[in-house]
Amino acid sequence: MSSIWHQTPDIELINGPMNKGTIGEHLDITVTEVGDDFLRGTMPADHRTFQPYKVVHGGANVVLAESLGSIAGAHAIDMTKFKCLGQEVSATHLRPVTSGLVVGTARPIHLGRRSHVWEIRLENEEGKLTCLAKLILAIIPA
Repeated sequence: MSSIWHQTPDIELINGPMNKGTIGEHLDITVTEVGDDFLRGTMPADHRTFQPYKVVHGGANVVLAESLGSIAGAHAIDMTKFKCLGQEVSATHLRPVTSGLVVGTARPIHLGRRSHVWEIRLENEEGKLTCLAKLILAIIPA
């Protein structure tokens, strides 16, 4: 299998300087793994991400999904010529997460010249699917 990356994601750069001062830093979203066709990251299930019932807020799930998909999308294009912007995101919440980490894996469904479609699967630490998200990215000139 060939890699989808135009530029292989640098985990240290993404989790360090690129994350500084962002919602990802605030929610402690961390990229943990890069494969030939996926990018994986985590978000804690804690006071920063909970809703009043002490489960991860659906909006926090969407932030994790869009963050992972956008980071992946940016690395699948030539960032000197193009940038990608989230155009639409949808999420189906399937199971609550009350503790530990939410683990997200972003994989492309379609990598076009003007748009990308990414599927982001969120799971609990036991590997059970908790949320299924779809992200559409617009690819525009830099």
